[in-house]
Amino acid sequence: MDAAIPIFILKEVENVIITTVMKNFKEAEIMARVLAISLNSQYVPRNKKSISSLLENEEAVLVVGTERMELYSTPGEKPFFFHPNSAMFRVKRLLGGECDPFVEAAGIREGNTILDCTLGLASDSIVAAYAAGEKGKVCGIEGNKEMALIVGEGLKKWEAGNEDISKAMKRVEVVHADHLKFLRTCADRSFDIVYFDPMFEEALSSEGMVPLKQIAIHDDLSEDVIAEAKRVAKERVVLKDHWTSTRFEKWGFSQIKRRSASFHFGVLERED
Repeated sequence: MDAAIPIFILKEVENVIITTVMKNFKEAEIMARVLAISLNSQYVPRNKKSISSLLENEEAVLVVGTERMELYSTPGEKPFFFHPNSAMFRVKRLLGGECDPFVEAAGIREGNTILDCTLGLASDSIVAAYAAGEKGKVCGIEGNKEMALIVGEGLKKWEAGNEDISKAMKRVEVVHADHLKFLRTCADRSFDIVYFDPMFEEALSSEGMVPLKQIAIHDDLSEDVIAEAKRVAKERVVLKDHWTSTRFEKWGFSQIKRRSASFHFGVLERED
């Protein structure tokens, strides 16, 4: 049971109670109790209580099931849980010989090392892990500790139904950290590609993004972040943003314009 839980992240999670789903709760109870001990948190038996009632006196509720975890932080809102989002069909397209705009913009090749500074649901990290292959490395930094826990667990347990996708998901290393602090610990040119996908300045309407926006880190890029990223990147720094974003010009990214696409990529190539 313990082996299924990413211990390196559990130590970082606080201020959340742990309970189980109501269906098959007996099977989930052992994992929930182990998780609560690892988190130094409180396990609360579900006892048919609603999530809304549990949230009356708690900041957040982490619901453990046999197949996935769900984080509730706002009464009446949908929970945050892991799903590979667009990564599934994007990798399938690559398997079919098609191109992926992110892979092309970042110039990802087999054996590349990629640092994803804004992991989120890890869709781009999964695609990068597939493109970089078994000899490559993808490290995803997530500033929200609960999100890092759920995504780290989900990457290991999700049944993709495709061996190549499942292997790529398991190759993504998840680290809970502030990306600037993490970048400062990295040696010069220690990753081939450093990648940012911050919350867009221009909001996109997507129902699936609502639970993510509730708990995501909304910090903008800064001069220090860009400087550290350029130092750490061996080949290039890549930015994904809304096509109207001012960040491309502000930080000197060469914007790759795509017709009819709501988001573009920008690239900062190493000059030395």
